[in-house]
Amino acid sequence: MKLTYEEAFEKLEEILINLESKNTSLDESLSLYEEGIKLFKYCNKLLEDAELKISKFNKMGIEEDFNIGED
Repeated sequence: MKLTYEEAFEKLEEILINLESKNTSLDESLSLYEEGIKLFKYCNKLLEDAELKISKFNKMGIEEDFNIGED
């Protein structure tokens, strides 16, 4: 899967809307559920990877150079 986090999350939101609709058949609902689980895991993996990168930067002391929002 080669989606950005934002793209994957948007697709996941669309799936949730479709699943909540009463016009979705059982087969379609199962298919959407399966795709939603894959997207959820993909988004989770991207977040975990980002967290790991931030953790590595923090261990290297790089956060001291940023001073985000601090005066």
